[in-house]
Amino acid sequence: MTKLLHKDKPIIGLDISQTGIKVMSIDPKKWLVLGYGSLDLDPARVQTSFENPDDTYLSENITNLLKENIIGQLESNHAVVGLPTGRTYSRTFTLPANQEKALASAVEVEVEQYISIPIGSLYVDYEVIERTKDIITVVMAAVPRTLVDSCLRAAQQAGLEPLLVEPSINAVARVIEATEEGHLSTLIVDIGPASTDIAVLDGGAIRVTGGIGIGGNTFTLDIAKKLDVALENAHQLKVLNGLNAGPRQAKITAALKPNLNRIAIEIRRVVRYYNERINDNRKIEQVLIVGGGSNVPGIGEYFTNELVMPARVASPWQKLDFASLQQPNKQFRPRYISVAGLASVNKESIWR
Repeated sequence: MTKLLHKDKPIIGLDISQTGIKVMSIDPKKWLVLGYGSLDLDPARVQTSFENPDDTYLSENITNLLKENIIGQLESNHAVVGLPTGRTYSRTFTLPANQEKALASAVEVEVEQYISIPIGSLYVDYEVIERTKDIITVVMAAVPRTLVDSCLRAAQQAGLEPLLVEPSINAVARVIEATEEGHLSTLIVDIGPASTDIAVLDGGAIRVTGGIGIGGNTFTLDIAKKLDVALENAHQLKVLNGLNAGPRQAKITAALKPNLNRIAIEIRRVVRYYNERINDNRKIEQVLIVGGGSNVPGIGEYFTNELVMPARVASPWQKLDFASLQQPNKQFRPRYISVAGLASVNKESIWR
C-alpha cells in the first residue's frame, strides 16, 4: 500500500467491543455523517472470537452489519479499527534525555513491571510526546497479540482493509479534542454497557488508561434488584429519574452508589498514577463523562462531589451532522462517539 494509491479514499471506523460492533463513515472536514450502523452481540461469543482467531462469530456479524444494518452509505472498505480499551494498556513515563538511545530497553522494562502478560504475547508501541533539555516523556501502548490478530482477521474476512488499529478511548479523545475544550488536561470517563474506561488526555495524547467491569447495564441490574422491578422498568428509572430529586431518589441512589463508588476508586487510582508520573505540577482541569452509560441524570454532580473536581456529561455528539440521514434514537447516540473518532482520524497519521 502507498500513500499515492490510497490517500484520497474515504476511511470508515469500525469499533469492536465486548457487547457490540459499530461502523461509521464521515467527512471529517464537515463532521458530516455519510453512513453508520451498529449491532449488539453476545459477550460470551465475542470473548470466544477474541481468544480464537479461527472463530467466525465476529466476522459473520461484521459482514451482516455491513450488508444489512447500514443507514446511508459506506463508500470505502478502508477501516480504522477500534479495540476494547479495557483489554489494552497505556502508560506514560519519563527518561533522562541522555538515555534516549536506550529507549527500547526502557519500554521493555516498563512493560515487564506494569503488565502481567508476557511481552512476547503483546504488540507494543511507543512515542516520545514531550522533550526538554533534560527529560523526554514517552507514552507506551501494549495490546495482546491474540486480540489484535482476531479483530483484524474478522475485519478482513468481512471484506474490510484495516489501515490502523487503536484503543477506542483514543478515538473518544479525538472527538473530545475537537468539541469539548480538549486542549485542557482532561479526565475521560467512558461508561459503556458492560465496562467503564478511564483515561487522562493531556497535550493531545492519552497519558494513562484504566478501567473497571461496571457499566450502564450494571446500573440497570442494580436498580432492578434494589427496587424489585423488571429490567425494562429499571432502565426507565435509570434514564428518567437517575440521581435527581424525586420520590424514588433515595432508593435509586442507594442502588447505584456502591458501583459508582467503585468507579470513583478506579478514577482516583488513574489520577494518582498520572500525578506521580507527570512531574511539572500540571493538574486535571475537567472530568468529562461520555458513553451509553452516561445517561443517568445527576451523574455529573455525583462525580463532582465525589472527586472534588468539576465533572459533567459531555455532548460531543452535537458536532456530528447527519443531514438527511435518519438519526439514532436519542438514548443510543452516545454509543457512536468512539466510532466517530475512528472515522475522523487524520489520514496523514496513517501514512507516517
